[in-house]
Amino acid sequence: MNIATDTKIKVNGLDLFYGDNQALHGIDLDIAPNSVSALIGPSGCGKSTFLRTLNRMNDLIDSVRINGTIKVDGQDIYSPESDIVSLRKRVGMVFQRPNPFPMSIYDNIAYGPRIHGQKKRAVLDEIVERSLRQAALWDEVKDRLNKSALGLSGGQQQRLCIARLLAVEPEVLLMDEPTSALDPISTLKVEELTQTLKERYTIIIVTHNMQQAARISDRTSFFLNGILVETDQTDKIFTNPNDQRTEDYITGRFG
Repeated sequence: MNIATDTKIKVNGLDLFYGDNQALHGIDLDIAPNSVSALIGPSGCGKSTFLRTLNRMNDLIDSVRINGTIKVDGQDIYSPESDIVSLRKRVGMVFQRPNPFPMSIYDNIAYGPRIHGQKKRAVLDEIVERSLRQAALWDEVKDRLNKSALGLSGGQQQRLCIARLLAVEPEVLLMDEPTSALDPISTLKVEELTQTLKERYTIIIVTHNMQQAARISDRTSFFLNGILVETDQTDKIFTNPNDQRTEDYITGRFG
């Protein structure tokens, strides 16, 4: 089996500690390329903590300690040779609440490419249009690119944040409850967007919405108390899970 093509991300024996408190216990998980993987489970069960290990966002917390390995395309992202800046360009994060920069729509999208050294206006114009088109936002904002991004609706702001991420050409999109602050119509647009984007990217989404996980994901992983209880094809998880705890959660008996 060719790990570079059959597995985009491979997690083995992942433990994570906040000081003396163990938040993740021996996580083993393979993520396929060009797929949507949903992480479900009750609040505080380790979903977001796990998501943040995939681009080393937890490194920003002093007390965090990690055992085990996470490999992206076969490369250990926690090895001393790993370049965090390069990793976060390849593996980007969309947060729960939209966080556009207080600048124009254009400058929000051009920000990343400029940081990485792109100064040519014609190239930046092309990147901005391409990224906004990929995020299904171009037609809504093409006549107001120089207006403040803060004037957009919540749903538009979230798609802008996705476009900002796409502008630096990542390979993996991490989404931490990206629709929890959005109205139903905006939520639907983001969900539809994931189905388009998975043709080019690998997407991992944390969601508390069971229906959303069932609608948009190819595989679903159920977390409970920092343990990965089971992972499988999404239709299998929702119709015939292997573990009673999974069934109890998805049928609403707890969580």
